[in-house]
Amino acid sequence: MTIRPDTTGKLPLTDLGELKRRGEKIVMVTAYDYPSGRLADLAGIDMVLVGDSAAQVVLGHDSTVPVTLEEMIVLARAAARGAARPLVVADLPFGSYQVSDEEAVRASVRFVKEAGVDAVKVEGAGPTLSRVRAIVGAGVPVMGHIGLTPQSATMLGGYRAQGRTARKAQGLLADALALEQAGCFAMVLECIPGEVSERITEALTAPTIGIGAGDGVDGQVLVFHDLLGLYEGRSPRFVKRYAELGDAARDALERYAAEVRSGAFPGPEHAYAMPAEELTLFQAEAANAVRPR
Repeated sequence: MTIRPDTTGKLPLTDLGELKRRGEKIVMVTAYDYPSGRLADLAGIDMVLVGDSAAQVVLGHDSTVPVTLEEMIVLARAAARGAARPLVVADLPFGSYQVSDEEAVRASVRFVKEAGVDAVKVEGAGPTLSRVRAIVGAGVPVMGHIGLTPQSATMLGGYRAQGRTARKAQGLLADALALEQAGCFAMVLECIPGEVSERITEALTAPTIGIGAGDGVDGQVLVFHDLLGLYEGRSPRFVKRYAELGDAARDALERYAAEVRSGAFPGPEHAYAMPAEELTLFQAEAANAVRPR
């Protein structure tokens, strides 16, 4: 296992650009609670994203749209407690930044003050550029996100790859450059052809983090539940499963249930004992106790 040399404190945000310049890949994973944040920390992960994908993999919704700002703050606060060293980035959920710059700043500040995150992430360009400038102006670092943007997937024709024509690819490049100019310190590129992602990565000073965007980006991100096999839904083609913990957990629960029903659990080794003289005294007093009517 390779971990960055300095594991004693929070990874400085400015180190991301240095990693890009040195050609060292940046590792990012989602986390939604203290245990997952802590595991990411122990594994030497560089960045933790408290993603609005929590709506699906944690809260059971069909899309990212229903998750609320309040729910995201609770999840981010827990994940940030566990992720002491990685940079923690929280997704601004749908509806928390689309209405105005003021609301975007207010939500971002809440994430920093109440959840203890290091930065926030927003989707898209266009009107989002004004939001980025306002949030950065308020002192909160912002990560951009282009390509497949799940919060607006319906407008994009569903969950499908973006930038597959020359015109649309050029639009993504223009969006990336505009987001960097607005102040984004990094960019997520989702479901974009590898050649397009590589060109965007070359054009930006800010690091790019890919998910379904090929290997020509500066780093990769995957959803915690996808890579560990904890989510039963259909995984996108870009997901690689590194474990099948869902199957292991189900097997453990089934064995637990069977042992409880058969009386095999708990055994004597799982019980607490009383000193013999105390047990004798208790039994005598219990036998003489008057039952309430």
